[in-house]
Amino acid sequence: MSMSRKTNETIGPLHSSPVIRRHPANPLLSPKDVPYGPAMVFNAGVAKYEGKYVMVFRNDYGDAEAETIEPASTTNLGLAWSDDGVHWDVQASPVWSWNDEEVVRVYDPRLTVIGGRCYMCFAVDTKHGVRGGIAVTDDFRRFEVLSMSVPDNRNMVLFPERIGGKYVRLERPFPVYGRGGVDRFDTWLSDSPDLRYWGGSKLVLGVEDVPFANDKVGPGAPPVKTAKGWLTTFHAVDIDRSRGKNGWEPAWKKRYSAGIMLLDLDDPSRIVGMSKAPLLAPEAAYETSGGFRNDVIFPGGMILEPSGEVKIYYGAADTVECLATADVDDLLRLCL
Repeated sequence: MSMSRKTNETIGPLHSSPVIRRHPANPLLSPKDVPYGPAMVFNAGVAKYEGKYVMVFRNDYGDAEAETIEPASTTNLGLAWSDDGVHWDVQASPVWSWNDEEVVRVYDPRLTVIGGRCYMCFAVDTKHGVRGGIAVTDDFRRFEVLSMSVPDNRNMVLFPERIGGKYVRLERPFPVYGRGGVDRFDTWLSDSPDLRYWGGSKLVLGVEDVPFANDKVGPGAPPVKTAKGWLTTFHAVDIDRSRGKNGWEPAWKKRYSAGIMLLDLDDPSRIVGMSKAPLLAPEAAYETSGGFRNDVIFPGGMILEPSGEVKIYYGAADTVECLATADVDDLLRLCL
């Protein structure tokens, strides 16, 4: 199918896989749970760190009843801890913000523990384009920025160990000019000897490879290692020009779903298998209505428990943070 036809083709109803279960406590984190008054809390990174679950989440501000948002420069990151991954102790104030003469905001954190230290990938809006960054923290009070990409790149996630002696990340560049001026973006991989200098870039997953996307595909949560490969979520976006307001904005015509794929352990640029249907599609009320942008699911954290349960944390409707679970063997079967 040609790129132009695929881009314009409307995708019909989507449904979540029967192997995935939304947690009955959803949403796990809502604006009402955060003491400093954001209007939206979502797109969190989640990891196990020093015996506890840690979550770093995005705060956007505004007035939900009036459906208005404050300037992007007010966006910041919040912090929460948990003993069970379900009930969260939200800290009293934001943990990080970044706004100066060049940087507008930092957002969309992703957490990966490597060698006992917690690394955070993040997105940064600047006056000269969108950039992706990597920072490291040992206490979630100070973040040392290790690297920043050139524009335009973001949605970066790190693999939790070196592969072939190198650090590896997935990412989603924004090649608008090179793709004919359309919003059509793919998933790429790069590697690094030191987390600071990145290269060796390869295409991993194209929009045309995903039957439930016609707009863009990109990384979701940092991959987890299994005996059969790197279990990896991704976000898949379809656009339908007939969609209306669908949220607080004058128009929101996109739908975000979560997909699942398996990458080769030794060469993670190679896809071993992938589900041709969504893992998680917007269906629950907190995913499809009442949000800033409805019909949005964005996976940002994935934890493989010793029992074989996989916890997948995701932002819903760009407004709340949620949890879904599945058995690792079921997810592997979806991919293979």
